[in-house]
Amino acid sequence: MKNPRKVGLWSLTVLLILGIIGGGFAWQRQQHQQKQPRIVATTFAVVQIANKLNLPLVGVPTTANTLPQRYQHVTKVGSPMNPSVEKITALKPTAVYSVTTLSDQFGKAFKAQHVTPHFLNLTSVAHLEQTLTQLGKQYHRQTAAAKQVKHIQAAKELAKKRVQQRPAPRVLVLMGLPGANYMVATNRSYVGDLVRLAGGTNVFTSRTQEYMQPNDEAIQKANPQVILRLEHAMPKMVTKQFDQEFKDNQMWSKTAAVQHHRVYDLQEPIFDATANMRVTTALDQVSHWLYPTKGVKV
Repeated sequence: MKNPRKVGLWSLTVLLILGIIGGGFAWQRQQHQQKQPRIVATTFAVVQIANKLNLPLVGVPTTANTLPQRYQHVTKVGSPMNPSVEKITALKPTAVYSVTTLSDQFGKAFKAQHVTPHFLNLTSVAHLEQTLTQLGKQYHRQTAAAKQVKHIQAAKELAKKRVQQRPAPRVLVLMGLPGANYMVATNRSYVGDLVRLAGGTNVFTSRTQEYMQPNDEAIQKANPQVILRLEHAMPKMVTKQFDQEFKDNQMWSKTAAVQHHRVYDLQEPIFDATANMRVTTALDQVSHWLYPTKGVKV
């Protein structure tokens, strides 16, 4: 017959061992959670990048775009143009990401809460590639980042092949805004960069400005052969604005683009004001518009 005291001691020893093991697992889990980055993405373009790099997010923008499945139940922090500093601060983020184009939106309220956003430069395809590489290195996602960069480079090569020594079409890029008519997008803008990569010539260039005020006389003088209309935010409203403008302003009917029916509307999610992970599809589409296979006058 077993000694009850020995049985009790063995039972106590087993319980102590199990407790130590369980405590060790709990400590490891806590350490792992502490090392996990707590990233807030305030624009949809940053969300797309995070998704491709398999990064965890604790905050995402409030957007009409469909979020990737993994982020659909993540805390919404407000629109990219006006994110909530209170909601972001409450998430205790290790990093908050926006884009350089919106840097003016993050003012005194964020400084008061000691939140310093990182502004990613997504004004061109090359900058998108650099951003992917940098974030891949920072968050140990080099393989995923390299894979995405490879896809982008392959799309650039395909667009280059489509040109086939044909003359570069003159292209006008417009960005429409709800209730604010439109702006002219220069070579410094993301869509302007797509035009360059697709082999087109942007009729408005700048050393520093992404967008500039339209000038009817200058547009008419440039006589664009292709017009790309970026309908940024609330596309239905912006499309109606563009249609009304092209109907009311006789200047447009005198351009080669309108006369040869080469006016194209660019809409989310494929197109946006900043580079995003739909870039390969966007570049392919612009390439086909600029260099159609047949039946269109260039």
